[in-house]
Amino acid sequence: MYMIQPPALTEEQECDYLPGRNWRFRYFFAMDLDGTELAGLLSTGWRKFGYYYFKPDCRGCSACVPIRVDAADFAPSRNQRDLMKRNRDVRMEIGHLKYSDRIYEIYDIHSRERFGSPRNKEDFTFNFYNPSCPALQSEYWVGDELAGVGFLDAAADGLSSVYFMFDTRFSKLSLGTYSAIREIEYAASLGLRYYYLGYYIRECPRMVYKARFRPHDFYDWKKGQWARQGESSRRGE
Repeated sequence: MYMIQPPALTEEQECDYLPGRNWRFRYFFAMDLDGTELAGLLSTGWRKFGYYYFKPDCRGCSACVPIRVDAADFAPSRNQRDLMKRNRDVRMEIGHLKYSDRIYEIYDIHSRERFGSPRNKEDFTFNFYNPSCPALQSEYWVGDELAGVGFLDAAADGLSSVYFMFDTRFSKLSLGTYSAIREIEYAASLGLRYYYLGYYIRECPRMVYKARFRPHDFYDWKKGQWARQGESSRRGE
């Protein structure tokens, strides 16, 4: 690992997830991480975006909890199995990072319609196509049309979901949930133990879906260890 900038602390800003609270992050910039180095960071609650590695360091708040799915023991719930059946014609392709204008078009559509803001192509290619660690790209095809794209980091012990986007014309397919199921299964097929889903915030409705992938572990910031929270869903919901 080559550290471009040593760890530092951001200024406090208004939290995007919990109204009335502020957030701040401990962060550093780095490149050339291998899978083992990345696994070490993920296992202690760090996340990354491009060269930017970060974890929350908020005053008096620890609501952001790292969550990972046990890919080896994962079994989809009844609702998730139903989704898999409905999407049986959706094709997943996964491999090395490969840019296309259609991928950026999906990113722009997703950003505008889901978040109300346009994006910049140069920023997009810099953040997603200049990897600082081993990385993969997943694609979801409906017939001959690319409908969704995911970006994954590949650690020695698991895959980490960095970002997923989809063309909102395909919203009824619930590709966010579908992609997570397929990527969990892909991690297991590689003999990897975990699928990292980022941070989970119990009070934030946008985060609820993350706890539906079972079994999963939460990271205890105070104890510095993971604890099993969700049992396998083999019996459905």
